[in-house]
Amino acid sequence: MYRFDNILILHQQILVFMENETKNQLNFIEEIIEGELKTGKYETIITRFPPEPNGYLHIGHAKSICLNFGLKNKFKGKCNLRFDDTNPTKEEMEYVESIKKDVEWLGFEWDNLCFASDYFEQLYLWAIELIKKGKAYVDEQTPEQISEQRTNPRSKGIESPYRNRPFEESLDLFERMKNGEFETGSMVLRAKVDMNSPNMHMRDPIMYRILKQSHHRTGDKWCIYPMYDYAHGQSDYIEGITHSICTLEFEVHRPLYDWFLDQIITGVYRPRQIEFARLNLTYTVMSKRKLLELVKGNYVNGWDDPRMPTISGLRRRGYTPESIRNFAERIGVAKRENTIDVSLLEYCIREDLNFKANRVLVVIDPIKLIITNYPENQTETLEAVNNPEKEEAGKRTLSFSKELYIERDDFMEEPPKKYFRLSPGNEVRLRYAYFVKCTDVVKDINGNITEIHCTYDPETKGGKSNDGRKVKGTIHWVNAQDAIPIELRLYDRLFKEAFPDDLPEEKDYKEGLNPDSLKTITALAEASLKHAKPEEKFQFERKGYFVVDYDSTPQKPIFNRIVELRDSWSKISNK
Repeated sequence: MYRFDNILILHQQILVFMENETKNQLNFIEEIIEGELKTGKYETIITRFPPEPNGYLHIGHAKSICLNFGLKNKFKGKCNLRFDDTNPTKEEMEYVESIKKDVEWLGFEWDNLCFASDYFEQLYLWAIELIKKGKAYVDEQTPEQISEQRTNPRSKGIESPYRNRPFEESLDLFERMKNGEFETGSMVLRAKVDMNSPNMHMRDPIMYRILKQSHHRTGDKWCIYPMYDYAHGQSDYIEGITHSICTLEFEVHRPLYDWFLDQIITGVYRPRQIEFARLNLTYTVMSKRKLLELVKGNYVNGWDDPRMPTISGLRRRGYTPESIRNFAERIGVAKRENTIDVSLLEYCIREDLNFKANRVLVVIDPIKLIITNYPENQTETLEAVNNPEKEEAGKRTLSFSKELYIERDDFMEEPPKKYFRLSPGNEVRLRYAYFVKCTDVVKDINGNITEIHCTYDPETKGGKSNDGRKVKGTIHWVNAQDAIPIELRLYDRLFKEAFPDDLPEEKDYKEGLNPDSLKTITALAEASLKHAKPEEKFQFERKGYFVVDYDSTPQKPIFNRIVELRDSWSKISNK
């Protein structure tokens, strides 16, 4: 069941309302920026998108990318792409390159490409200044001891026995830490802030730790690395960032962000941190740790598996940059956490591809149809519209002959009432072709239908009758003479539960994985698809939107299902 209290429910009226809202109103961050520009606080705004290169970006990061680069475009400012690469144990150049590719694919250009590692020397010098001012000290306790002394927000903290050591001693130890004299984890540099603060982040946070690990950019030059909370605000300051846009979990970090800035700022300029609600999406997980676990455990086929919420996965699934940007605009920027129904994301890709994707005929579960009164050995060409929503897409030709394939579920021997597809004695329209009427069926020894026999009316070419008679059913088909086999990867939602993170504590979130999230079948397609190229997108008429996979070859065409034509999950979820 859906939690209707905090999910964005997908209805057309809500979508229209949201569209009007985003067109006519500023979000709260834009209001802040507009006000500061009007007062002259800033002449130009500078934002940044600061991922840590320890994994592939997901749809939540896409929202942040769209926000930060969108602010740049809206206010004619600048936006940096900065990698917060302060933890060499988890970071790799592979992730750096994938993130750059994702940002560019989404349609954005950064003004400066930056790395926190570019500032290691300056951060080190600022740390020395804090030690000299008596605002930082070297602590030789274990991480467990430090954690215990912080206690909890309702109790006073316990000061480290090294908190008041002479600054000369801390300076000496810190330099020796930098020179590699001590083992990993043996000591840290802590800021001297407030051990009694109700904000646990202010209880003498760690600024530096020893990590004897080679860095993907600086190699073995450093064996001490700054913590995120220390490096982030200082990096913003170095780059001249005016608005440091973060997700809500960093709200409690803001006092520390400001405290560190207070120690180095001498002039009027200072960055301002503003928090917004991160994106939570149904039927998936957004934790990098969990996504990495799914990849390493072979629950999915890599970071770009089309079931993954990663940007690379969405791209391989067939999502377009425009659909993701539209999705980010529709959900807006909020101050409070909520969960967005994935149906809205699916709506955005349907809306985009409706105008972009050419229509083609593909039979997924084929059964042969023979037109008994059609001339033997005759093949004719028919015209088909590529996209009824886009006249400039033009038309293509289809071959037509005596033997065709149709969908198995488009025929029923004993149909119920109001069944308008093919059945004995019933007439239907073959898309772009003729009216046909079922006269007979052929069965195997087990009673399974193997062929459907029909007659056709040659006066109904193009699907219209001269005598004015009408048929209620239209079905698609492919010509048996030149239909090509294609592999279909029928992707569905990764989890069967809308909220996989909300399972009881005794259950593993992976228990909610959807066992039917991928089905691979062979289908028959019209001959034109033999020339389809990777990332080319189509609407398979009456079936859904599909994209040519990267693995596809002319000898073995492979198509991924992007999304069905209609949301079938909403019916299941509301049962």
